[in-house]
Formats: sequence, C-alpha cells, structure tokens
Amino acid sequence: MKLNNYLRLVLVGAVALAGCSKKGPASATNPGKYSSTTGIEYNTEKGMAVANFKKIPEGPGLVFIEGGRTVLGSGEEDVTMSHDNIERTVTIASFYMDEAEVANIHWLEYLHFIRTDSAEEFYKSALPDTTVWARDLSFNDPYVTYYLRYPGFRFFPVVGVSWLQADDYCTWRTAKVNERLASGGDSKSGKGGLFGKKKDKGAAAGAEGTASAAGALSDGKGGASIEKGNTLPNYRLPTEAEWEYAAQALIGTQEVGNENQEEKRIYPWDGKSTRNAYGRKQGQFLANFKRGRGDYAGIAGSLNDGAMITEQVYAYPPNDYGLYNMAGNVNEWVQDVYRPLSFQDVEDLNPFRRNGVGDPADKYDKKGYQSLIDDHVRVYKGGSWRDVAYWLSPGTRRFMAEDSATATIGFRCAMINAGSNK
Repeated sequence: MKLNNYLRLVLVGAVALAGCSKKGPASATNPGKYSSTTGIEYNTEKGMAVANFKKIPEGPGLVFIEGGRTVLGSGEEDVTMSHDNIERTVTIASFYMDEAEVANIHWLEYLHFIRTDSAEEFYKSALPDTTVWARDLSFNDPYVTYYLRYPGFRFFPVVGVSWLQADDYCTWRTAKVNERLASGGDSKSGKGGLFGKKKDKGAAAGAEGTASAAGALSDGKGGASIEKGNTLPNYRLPTEAEWEYAAQALIGTQEVGNENQEEKRIYPWDGKSTRNAYGRKQGQFLANFKRGRGDYAGIAGSLNDGAMITEQVYAYPPNDYGLYNMAGNVNEWVQDVYRPLSFQDVEDLNPFRRNGVGDPADKYDKKGYQSLIDDHVRVYKGGSWRDVAYWLSPGTRRFMAEDSATATIGFRCAMINAGSNK
C-alpha cells in the first residue's frame, strides 16, 4: 500500500516537472501546479495555498528608484568642521520614494481620518506645531493661522511636524492604503481605527515598529495578506543613504554600458551652479533657498526663485528620477539616528544607523552640555527656503531632536522594492 502511494507521488512529480519544462522554470509569478520538491499539488485541501501573483501593487505617490553603487558623503568643504560624513562607497538596493514632499492637504486628510477613528489624545498629538512660524522680530503671524489650513497653501509642504509625527503618519498611510486595496479600491474606515483608545505615548516605534502594518490586514479567509502579495509593504521614512542616493540621481549621468562613475553632482542636477543653464528659463534658480543675507527671492518684478517662504511641492524641475525638491523648499526627515559617519563604521550595502548599535550615546556628554547627541536625535537633509546653497548638496547633513519641529523641515515617504534582489 505504501509502495503504491510512493509511486503515485513519483508520477505526480514527473507530471509537475514535465509541466515546468514546457513553461520554463518555476518563478514567483508562475510557481506551477505542483511543488517542485515534494510533487504535492498546491491549493488543495491538504496542499499549501499558493496565491496568484503578478507584481507588487502600485503605491500611490511613489516613484521607482533604481539602485546601484555610489559614493555617499559630503564632497563640499566641511565648513562646520564636524567631520561627520566621510566619503564612502556603498550599494543601495532599488526602492520607491514619494515624488514630492508630503503636503498640507495630505496631512489634513490624515487628521480627518484619525479624528473619526482614533482617540482624541492621539488626534491632538498629530497636530502640527503652527507656532514654528512665529518669530519675535518678524511679522509671520499670518502663517501661524493660515499656512496649514488655507486652501491656497494646500500643496505647500507640511511643516511643524516632528520626526515622531512623521513616523506615525507613515504607519497610518500604510494601513489606509492597504485597507483600500483589501476592499477592492473602496477606501473605508475600519472600526476603532489604526490608533485605538488605548494609544500611548510610544506611538512612533520607528522602522522596526511599523513592520506589522501591512500584514495586519490578513483575515485568514482569503483577504489581503503579505503571503498573497496583494498588500503594499510599509510606507516609511527613507534611510539617510536612500535619501542621499535618490537626491544624487546619478542615473542621469550614466551612459549605457559604462560602469564607471565618471561624474558626481554637487546638487541634484548637472553643473556647478544653482541656476538653470539651458533654454528659455536660463538663469532661473533650480531650487527654493536663501540667496544671501536678507535675500529670499530676489527683486520685485524679477523674483527669481519665486518664494519668500516655502513653495508648492511640484515647483521647480524634478531630478532625473522624477523627484521634486530634493534640494531646497524644506529639509526632510530621514530614519537614521544621528552619529558621525566614516568609512570604518558603516555597512557597504544599504547602510543605516539605528538605535543601540555602536557608538553608544553615553560617549557623548549631553548631561554636561558638551554635546547634543543621544539616541533621540534624527538626521535631516536637503536644505530649505531659509538655508543658503551649501545645504542643497545631497551629502550635507544636520540633526535635531526627534520630538522637535521647525518651519524648515518636512518629509516624504519611501518603500522597499519587495520581491526583488535589485
């Protein structure tokens, strides 16, 4: 009897192999009807369920960033004498990134949904600090009242948002987009919301804490799940390495078949100038930044960068990846905890600085006011409307406490390229 069973399995395996030979080797999108190791048929009462899979669903707002080798670190003169970003060669895996900064309208949508399905305490914790516009010696009072909510500012980048708030937004966005996918495209709010009534102060758990957001929609009854490939991976803040790589956009400098990196950009565009060197817009600035002391936009009648404060998130030409405002407009939060970086203390594949790994915080005398560094300061990059051109270079970096906010820092989201080794 047992011999007959074994012969039956062998026969099934032979059929499976014959099927593979006609359709080519098994793959993620064509796994075959039978297991190539046991011959057991998939999707039967006793066999393993193997869902149909074509490709990762499209994430709203994202642009594909093809990865590769690059040199990270500041090529500019170290004017701050911080020695915290030594040049080093690394490889960055392909990923997705928002084509533009998260805008006021997106944050207002976030507030709308969490006000209806989350605890009031959490809703209040998600409100941006609009007082970041207030200055003792400036009349910026109207921005305090109108910048976030007035319709004319809808597509200006949200500011006054801390790293912790931005990280929470990524968690919410992941759940909301996957909720829409699970319901066949109909975005409906679930009972209780993502952040329930027992939401505590530890809402933002960083990159590690959002890992369950995409998989949480699995209902075990044929709904959305990671195993089915019908949910999106987590929206998250980009790592510093991803952000810098995307800002460099060196894909625009490479010729087909040439593996040598023969050019390195000072800014996210070609050339050594912050001005457009070509066409009808020759001479126009390519980013929103502070031109010099007291000069934010130029002279009336010929306003050059066109913005005294922030500008709309789709203003200025995109870089060669199709990303807008990777220099200027607002600085952007990234995932990494701040530490000085050198070629000696960094992984050369997908580098990332997380909490509690090397260079411990107790080496820095924060209690004695000799340092500002601890495990709760995060990196921000890119330069802003209030910064001079030095900070527009992708390799420059600064840091601030993760629970702090300013009128010059916003963010955008990123996502892994799931199911790919590139």
